Amino acid sequence: MATVNVQEAKMHLSCLLAQVEAGEEITIARKGKAVARLVACKPRGKRQFGAFKGKITIDDSFFDPLPEEELRLWEGG
Repeated sequence: MATVNVQEAKMHLSCLLAQVEAGEEITIARKGKAVARLVACKPRGKRQFGAFKGKITIDDSFFDPLPEEELRLWEGG
């Protein structure tokens, strides 16, 4: 894992991003103290409609009207 200071990270961001894409992790430091870590994002899986079917249930009371006080809070009152 490489460590760079903030100024170097600003000047070489594109290069650092290429390194991260290649699997490296970069630590960004200010005055020698680590403040951030630059890592690759994990790819998101494709969402599938109905993926939770049969795994969760919603009680019928979910559809009951809200009490007046809670309704006022939701409406910003």
